[in-house]
Amino acid sequence: MQPIYTSDHASSRPPTLGGLTMLVGFVLLGGVFSTLVLFGLLMAVNGMGASEAQAYLLELAAHPAAYPNAWYELMLLQAVNHLGTFFIPSLLYWYTIERRTWNQFSPRPMNSVAGVGLIALIVVAFMPFDGLIIEWNQGIHLPQTLAPLEQWARDKEKDLEGVTKYLTTFNTGLQLVIALLVIAIIPAIGEETLFRGVLQRNLIIWTGNSHVGVWLAAALFSAIHVQFLGFFPRMFLGALFGYLYVWSGNLWVPILAHFVNNGFTVFMVYLYQRKLVAMDIESTESVPVLGALLSGVVTIGLLYYFRQINRSRQIS
Repeated sequence: MQPIYTSDHASSRPPTLGGLTMLVGFVLLGGVFSTLVLFGLLMAVNGMGASEAQAYLLELAAHPAAYPNAWYELMLLQAVNHLGTFFIPSLLYWYTIERRTWNQFSPRPMNSVAGVGLIALIVVAFMPFDGLIIEWNQGIHLPQTLAPLEQWARDKEKDLEGVTKYLTTFNTGLQLVIALLVIAIIPAIGEETLFRGVLQRNLIIWTGNSHVGVWLAAALFSAIHVQFLGFFPRMFLGALFGYLYVWSGNLWVPILAHFVNNGFTVFMVYLYQRKLVAMDIESTESVPVLGALLSGVVTIGLLYYFRQINRSRQIS
């Protein structure tokens, strides 16, 4: 399978180990910088010292309900962290190390990509099958010798569930809009720029195999979220985004898919809380196996069709 974007001659230069090490460095520095920005904002707005700001952030994450503006402050934290860890480092690497432009992420123009309207359908169709993978992943147990590690991972998951539940409880329409921006738009652009635009693209060139590049990038995409109980479903989701990028040749396609995945979930949670729909998309009830398998078959069929209609088009 030859990815469309290898037609960009600039992308044919093999990435070096040093270059990819620089990318990791940019991401780590971006994470540190975004943390410093958050500390600076807290110190400036609330008149705190550095140690006070650090203690406040830890308390905010552990007991958000105890603080009146915690929801907005945690959303700001999420936004700054995502921009500083994923999007800005990716662009710095892309522009300064590889010396490319944004347009080189997408050798095929968006108006030449066929079946863009299918993207939302593909993502939503995949959700029940991914739900089955989530259920299976949660039932995985590590060997007895690694039991402490598993317990730590499960405790971290429980802590994250509490924060996630708090951040996806919407009291106003404004909170829904902010959540769509912070949970759907910013991660979609930042994470897809890093994992698909930069990392997957280079891994495909480095390994010479599209499938290997897609799945390696998907595994790293999942691993960086540090959620043991959601590793495999997130990896499959990352692979879905990866193949959409390979077959479309335009970075905005996986960005759109990522946005639909996160945004649809946020919007359905809002509708359920407003009692406008009966389905609780966050429900932990078992996914019917037959329905999940049908979801997988439909997703594969739609992906195959998307690949075929884009394969038949020439890059303008």
